[in-house]
Amino acid sequence: MNEEELIRKAQAGDKQALSDLIGLYYPAVERFAYQMGNTADEVEDITQEVFIKVFRFIHQFSHAKFSTWLYKITLNTSKDYSRKKTGYFKKLLRLQKERPPETLDSEQYALKGEEEKRLHECIQHLDEKYKVPIILFYFHDKKYEEIADILGLNLSTVKVRIMRAKEALKKRLQQAGEKEGEQSWMTKY
Repeated sequence: MNEEELIRKAQAGDKQALSDLIGLYYPAVERFAYQMGNTADEVEDITQEVFIKVFRFIHQFSHAKFSTWLYKITLNTSKDYSRKKTGYFKKLLRLQKERPPETLDSEQYALKGEEEKRLHECIQHLDEKYKVPIILFYFHDKKYEEIADILGLNLSTVKVRIMRAKEALKKRLQQAGEKEGEQSWMTKY
């Protein structure tokens, strides 16, 4: 069954179709909520809240692309959740939960993990207006047009923000590499 059929059936009250939609998009919602800087426990709560909203409002969905609607809900739910938090800074987490690939030896894997951690930390320090577009573009493979739709911005604004985010990230990564006495991976490219 394709996405359109699942949406149509879910709107008509088919719980299995809704469950299938949730199964299809759960990993993307979870990953996006994590990349917004939330802890593992918060990601779980946010993801559940997103799909509760999908369940409650699926009958109102009329947008051209379901994933765009879902990313908007996830972004807003994550922002709401962040506003509710008080008293502590967000913990830095790994970008991905993955096992070391068998082709990498433990030293290579450790270095890869450090680079990912550094990248995640640098992304978390970006202003939100730069962080969100860069996450959607690079980690969720969204096109400029879809990012503009998700964020409610002009296409040119999205392009400028991604360009500025890349510049800011490159600068932060170079500074982080210099602090550790090594060359940043961004300077290699």
